Amino acid sequence: MFDWNDLKHFLAVARHGSTLAAGRALGLSQSTVHRRLAELEKRLGRPLVKRQATGYRLTELGEQLRPHAEAVESAVTALERGLAASEEDVAGTVRVTCPEPLVTRLTKSPLLQIFHTRHPGVRIEFVMSDRYLDLAKGEADIAFRTGEMPDSALVGRKISDSPWALYASHAYIERHGKPDGLRDLNKHMMIGFDGPLAGHRAARWLAETAPATTIMARSTSIPGLVYAVKSGLGLAPLPVALGSSEADLVLVLGPIGELTTSWYLLTHPDLRNTPRVRVFFDFVASHLDLVRPILLGNSREISPASPTGHN
Repeated sequence: MFDWNDLKHFLAVARHGSTLAAGRALGLSQSTVHRRLAELEKRLGRPLVKRQATGYRLTELGEQLRPHAEAVESAVTALERGLAASEEDVAGTVRVTCPEPLVTRLTKSPLLQIFHTRHPGVRIEFVMSDRYLDLAKGEADIAFRTGEMPDSALVGRKISDSPWALYASHAYIERHGKPDGLRDLNKHMMIGFDGPLAGHRAARWLAETAPATTIMARSTSIPGLVYAVKSGLGLAPLPVALGSSEADLVLVLGPIGELTTSWYLLTHPDLRNTPRVRVFFDFVASHLDLVRPILLGNSREISPASPTGHN
Protein backbone atom coordinates (compact mmCIF):
# COMPACT_ATOMS: atom_id res chain seq x y z
CA MET A 1 0.00 0.00 0.00
CA PHE A 2 2.83 2.41 0.86
CA ASP A 3 6.50 2.40 1.75
CA TRP A 4 8.49 3.88 4.62
CA ASN A 5 9.18 7.12 2.74
CA ASP A 6 5.44 7.82 2.65
CA LEU A 7 5.29 7.58 6.43
CA LYS A 8 8.45 9.65 6.83
CA HIS A 9 6.86 12.59 5.02
CA PHE A 10 3.63 12.20 6.99
CA LEU A 11 5.52 12.21 10.33
CA ALA A 12 7.51 15.29 9.34
CA VAL A 13 4.30 17.23 8.64
CA ALA A 14 2.74 15.93 11.87
CA ARG A 15 5.74 17.09 13.90
CA HIS A 16 6.43 20.42 12.25
CA GLY A 17 2.90 21.55 11.40
CA SER A 18 3.51 22.55 7.80
CA THR A 19 4.90 21.16 4.56
CA LEU A 20 7.42 24.02 4.43
CA ALA A 21 8.91 23.22 7.86
CA ALA A 22 8.72 19.49 7.14
CA GLY A 23 10.65 20.01 3.90
CA ARG A 24 13.36 21.92 5.74
CA ALA A 25 13.67 19.15 8.32
CA LEU A 26 13.94 16.50 5.59
CA GLY A 27 16.13 18.53 3.28
CA LEU A 28 13.44 18.50 0.58
CA SER A 29 11.31 21.09 -1.19
CA GLN A 30 7.88 22.00 0.13
CA SER A 31 6.29 20.78 -3.10
CA THR A 32 7.92 17.34 -2.76
CA VAL A 33 6.58 16.89 0.78
CA HIS A 34 3.11 18.08 -0.29
CA ARG A 35 3.10 15.72 -3.28
CA ARG A 36 4.22 12.68 -1.27
CA LEU A 37 1.66 13.37 1.44
CA ALA A 38 -1.09 13.74 -1.16
CA GLU A 39 -0.04 10.43 -2.76
CA LEU A 40 -0.25 8.67 0.61
CA GLU A 41 -3.71 10.10 1.25
CA LYS A 42 -4.79 8.99 -2.22
CA ARG A 43 -3.63 5.43 -1.55
CA LEU A 44 -5.48 5.38 1.77
CA GLY A 45 -8.56 7.00 0.29
CA ARG A 46 -8.90 9.31 3.29
CA PRO A 47 -7.24 12.58 4.38
CA LEU A 48 -4.56 12.51 7.06
CA VAL A 49 -4.25 16.25 7.58
CA LYS A 50 -6.46 19.28 7.30
CA ARG A 51 -5.28 22.77 6.42
CA GLN A 52 -5.88 25.55 8.94
CA ALA A 53 -4.83 29.19 9.15
CA THR A 54 -1.98 28.27 11.51
CA GLY A 55 -0.82 25.27 9.50
CA TYR A 56 -1.69 21.60 9.17
CA ARG A 57 -3.54 19.60 11.80
CA LEU A 58 -3.97 15.82 11.83
CA THR A 59 -7.37 14.34 11.09
CA GLU A 60 -8.78 11.60 13.30
CA LEU A 61 -7.23 9.01 10.99
CA GLY A 62 -3.95 10.88 11.07
CA GLU A 63 -3.92 10.79 14.87
CA GLN A 64 -4.64 7.04 14.80
CA LEU A 65 -1.90 6.40 12.23
CA ARG A 66 0.82 8.51 13.88
CA PRO A 67 1.88 6.10 16.70
CA HIS A 68 2.03 3.22 14.21
CA ALA A 69 4.15 5.32 11.85
CA GLU A 70 6.47 6.24 14.74
CA ALA A 71 6.82 2.55 15.59
CA VAL A 72 7.84 1.85 11.99
CA GLU A 73 10.32 4.75 12.19
CA SER A 74 11.87 3.27 15.33
CA ALA A 75 12.13 -0.15 13.72
CA VAL A 76 13.75 1.21 10.54
CA THR A 77 16.21 3.28 12.58
CA ALA A 78 17.12 0.25 14.69
CA LEU A 79 17.63 -1.79 11.52
CA GLU A 80 19.91 0.89 10.07
CA ARG A 81 21.93 1.02 13.31
CA GLY A 82 22.23 -2.77 13.29
CA LEU A 83 23.46 -2.78 9.71
CA ALA A 84 25.93 -0.02 10.49
CA ALA A 85 27.23 -1.92 13.50
CA SER A 86 27.92 -4.95 11.30
CA GLU A 87 30.25 -3.02 9.01
CA GLU A 88 33.81 -4.32 8.92
CA ASP A 89 35.53 -1.58 6.94
CA VAL A 90 36.68 1.49 8.86
CA ALA A 91 35.23 3.94 6.39
CA GLY A 92 32.28 6.24 5.98
CA THR A 93 30.94 9.41 7.58
CA VAL A 94 30.68 10.04 11.31
CA ARG A 95 28.14 12.72 12.15
CA VAL A 96 29.26 14.64 15.22
CA THR A 97 26.96 17.09 17.00
CA CYS A 98 28.32 19.82 19.26
CA PRO A 99 27.83 23.54 19.99
CA GLU A 100 28.78 25.84 17.12
CA PRO A 101 31.71 27.59 18.92
CA LEU A 102 33.30 24.19 19.56
CA VAL A 103 33.27 23.33 15.85
CA THR A 104 35.47 26.34 15.10
CA ARG A 105 38.00 25.34 17.73
CA LEU A 106 37.98 21.69 16.63
CA THR A 107 38.60 22.51 12.99
CA LYS A 108 41.46 24.87 13.89
CA SER A 109 43.16 22.30 16.13
CA PRO A 110 45.49 19.48 14.97
CA LEU A 111 43.08 16.87 16.36
CA LEU A 112 41.15 16.18 13.15
CA GLN A 113 44.25 16.23 10.98
CA ILE A 114 45.88 13.59 13.18
CA PHE A 115 42.72 11.47 13.07
CA HIS A 116 42.38 11.69 9.29
CA THR A 117 46.03 10.73 8.85
CA ARG A 118 45.35 7.54 10.79
CA HIS A 119 41.91 6.86 9.31
CA PRO A 120 41.74 8.41 5.82
CA GLY A 121 38.57 6.52 4.96
CA VAL A 122 36.54 8.15 7.75
CA ARG A 123 34.99 11.58 7.20
CA ILE A 124 33.85 13.74 10.12
CA GLU A 125 30.70 15.76 9.48
CA PHE A 126 29.60 18.30 12.10
CA VAL A 127 25.91 18.83 12.85
CA MET A 128 25.27 22.08 14.74
CA SER A 129 21.93 22.63 16.43
CA ASP A 130 20.34 24.75 19.17
CA ARG A 131 18.82 21.57 20.59
CA TYR A 132 20.16 18.20 21.64
CA LEU A 133 19.94 15.96 18.58
CA ASP A 134 18.40 12.51 19.04
CA LEU A 135 21.17 9.95 18.59
CA ALA A 136 18.64 7.11 18.95
CA LYS A 137 16.88 8.37 15.80
CA GLY A 138 20.11 8.68 13.85
CA GLU A 139 20.24 12.49 13.83
CA ALA A 140 23.94 12.17 14.74
CA ASP A 141 26.41 9.42 15.67
CA ILE A 142 28.48 11.05 18.40
CA ALA A 143 27.80 14.04 20.64
CA PHE A 144 30.02 16.43 22.56
CA ARG A 145 27.65 17.67 25.25
CA THR A 146 28.02 19.85 28.30
CA GLY A 147 25.50 19.91 31.10
CA GLU A 148 24.45 18.48 34.41
CA MET A 149 23.46 14.97 33.33
CA PRO A 150 24.03 12.99 30.13
CA ASP A 151 21.17 11.17 28.42
CA SER A 152 20.68 7.88 30.29
CA ALA A 153 19.86 6.13 27.00
CA LEU A 154 23.37 6.87 25.68
CA VAL A 155 26.81 5.55 26.55
CA GLY A 156 30.00 7.50 26.93
CA ARG A 157 32.26 9.20 29.41
CA LYS A 158 33.04 12.51 31.03
CA ILE A 159 36.01 14.09 29.27
CA SER A 160 36.43 17.49 30.93
CA ASP A 161 35.06 20.07 33.32
CA SER A 162 33.56 23.30 31.98
CA PRO A 163 34.21 26.26 34.32
CA TRP A 164 31.98 29.34 34.35
CA ALA A 165 32.71 32.90 35.46
CA LEU A 166 31.05 36.32 35.53
CA TYR A 167 31.83 38.61 32.60
CA ALA A 168 31.30 42.25 31.63
CA SER A 169 32.26 44.36 28.63
CA HIS A 170 34.98 47.00 28.76
CA ALA A 171 32.30 49.62 28.09
CA TYR A 172 30.18 48.44 31.03
CA ILE A 173 33.17 48.55 33.40
CA GLU A 174 34.06 52.06 32.26
CA ARG A 175 30.54 53.24 33.11
CA HIS A 176 29.75 51.18 36.21
CA GLY A 177 32.98 49.66 37.47
CA LYS A 178 33.55 46.06 38.60
CA PRO A 179 31.64 44.37 41.42
CA ASP A 180 33.80 43.96 44.53
CA GLY A 181 32.36 40.50 45.18
CA LEU A 182 29.19 38.45 45.10
CA ARG A 183 27.52 40.68 47.69
CA ASP A 184 28.02 43.64 45.36
CA LEU A 185 26.11 42.06 42.45
CA ASN A 186 22.73 43.46 43.50
CA LYS A 187 24.08 46.93 42.69
CA HIS A 188 24.85 45.93 39.13
CA MET A 189 22.79 45.21 36.01
CA MET A 190 22.52 41.66 34.72
CA ILE A 191 21.57 39.67 31.64
CA GLY A 192 19.01 37.01 32.60
CA PHE A 193 18.15 33.56 31.29
CA ASP A 194 14.88 32.69 29.54
CA GLY A 195 13.21 29.95 27.50
CA PRO A 196 15.29 26.75 27.35
CA LEU A 197 17.85 28.34 29.72
CA ALA A 198 15.33 29.32 32.40
CA GLY A 199 16.12 26.22 34.47
CA HIS A 200 19.89 26.31 33.89
CA ARG A 201 22.02 26.11 37.03
CA ALA A 202 23.50 29.53 36.16
CA ALA A 203 19.99 31.00 36.12
CA ARG A 204 19.26 29.51 39.54
CA TRP A 205 22.61 30.71 40.86
CA LEU A 206 21.94 34.26 39.64
CA ALA A 207 18.48 34.33 41.26
CA GLU A 208 19.87 33.11 44.58
CA THR A 209 23.05 35.21 44.58
CA ALA A 210 21.67 38.52 43.32
CA PRO A 211 17.87 38.51 43.87
CA ALA A 212 17.68 42.32 43.83
CA THR A 213 19.73 42.91 40.69
CA THR A 214 18.24 44.75 37.72
CA ILE A 215 17.71 42.42 34.74
CA MET A 216 18.34 44.49 31.63
CA ALA A 217 17.62 41.73 29.09
CA ARG A 218 17.02 37.98 28.90
CA SER A 219 18.39 35.47 26.42
CA THR A 220 17.26 32.02 25.33
CA SER A 221 20.74 30.90 24.20
CA ILE A 222 24.34 31.03 25.39
CA PRO A 223 25.53 32.86 22.22
CA GLY A 224 22.75 35.36 22.91
CA LEU A 225 24.12 35.92 26.41
CA VAL A 226 27.59 36.55 24.99
CA TYR A 227 26.20 39.10 22.51
CA ALA A 228 24.19 40.90 25.21
CA VAL A 229 27.19 41.16 27.53
CA LYS A 230 29.39 42.42 24.67
CA SER A 231 26.80 45.13 23.97
CA GLY A 232 27.36 46.52 27.47
CA LEU A 233 23.85 45.90 28.80
CA GLY A 234 25.03 44.11 31.92
CA LEU A 235 26.94 41.27 33.53
CA ALA A 236 26.27 37.56 32.98
CA PRO A 237 27.77 34.20 33.94
CA LEU A 238 29.30 32.50 30.89
CA PRO A 239 31.36 29.42 30.10
CA VAL A 240 34.98 30.53 30.47
CA ALA A 241 35.78 28.90 27.11
CA LEU A 242 33.46 31.43 25.44
CA GLY A 243 33.87 34.48 27.65
CA SER A 244 37.64 34.47 27.72
CA SER A 245 37.86 34.06 23.95
CA GLU A 246 36.08 37.40 23.43
CA ALA A 247 38.43 40.39 23.34
CA ASP A 248 35.52 42.70 24.26
CA LEU A 249 34.82 40.88 27.53
CA VAL A 250 36.50 40.98 30.94
CA LEU A 251 36.31 38.25 33.59
CA VAL A 252 35.14 40.12 36.71
CA LEU A 253 34.45 37.23 39.14
CA GLY A 254 35.36 33.59 39.04
CA PRO A 255 35.69 30.88 37.97
CA ILE A 256 32.64 30.16 40.13
CA GLY A 257 32.78 26.63 41.52
CA GLU A 258 29.01 26.20 41.85
CA LEU A 259 28.58 26.72 38.11
CA THR A 260 31.14 24.21 36.86
CA THR A 261 29.53 21.68 34.50
CA SER A 262 30.97 18.69 32.64
CA TRP A 263 31.74 17.82 29.04
CA TYR A 264 30.64 14.34 27.89
CA LEU A 265 31.48 12.27 24.82
CA LEU A 266 28.36 10.24 24.00
CA THR A 267 27.00 7.80 21.46
CA HIS A 268 24.16 5.30 21.17
CA PRO A 269 24.81 1.75 22.49
CA ASP A 270 23.92 0.26 19.08
CA LEU A 271 26.58 2.42 17.40
CA ARG A 272 29.36 2.13 19.95
CA ASN A 273 31.04 -0.80 18.15
CA THR A 274 30.37 0.37 14.60
CA PRO A 275 33.91 0.60 13.15
CA ARG A 276 33.69 4.18 11.85
CA VAL A 277 32.09 5.39 15.11
CA ARG A 278 34.33 3.30 17.36
CA VAL A 279 37.59 4.58 15.88
CA PHE A 280 36.64 8.26 16.31
CA PHE A 281 35.13 7.74 19.77
CA ASP A 282 38.20 5.85 20.98
CA PHE A 283 40.56 8.33 19.30
CA VAL A 284 38.97 11.25 21.15
CA ALA A 285 38.93 9.36 24.45
CA SER A 286 42.63 8.50 24.10
CA HIS A 287 43.71 12.03 23.14
CA LEU A 288 42.22 14.07 25.96
CA ASP A 289 45.46 16.04 26.20
CA LEU A 290 44.51 17.52 22.82
CA VAL A 291 40.75 17.57 23.37
CA ARG A 292 40.57 19.35 26.73
CA PRO A 293 42.28 22.57 25.58
CA ILE A 294 39.81 22.66 22.68
CA LEU A 295 36.85 22.26 25.04
CA LEU A 296 38.18 24.81 27.50
CA GLY A 297 39.30 27.43 24.98
CA ASN A 298 41.27 30.21 26.65
CA SER A 299 40.10 28.94 30.05
CA ARG A 300 43.09 26.62 30.11
CA GLU A 301 45.11 29.74 30.91
CA ILE A 302 43.00 30.51 33.98
CA SER A 303 44.00 28.86 37.21
CA PRO A 304 41.27 26.74 38.80
CA ALA A 305 42.35 28.34 42.05
CA SER A 306 41.18 31.76 40.86
CA PRO A 307 38.89 33.49 43.40
CA THR A 308 35.16 32.89 43.09
CA GLY A 309 34.27 36.30 44.42
CA HIS A 310 32.94 35.14 47.80
CA ASN A 311 33.51 37.63 50.61
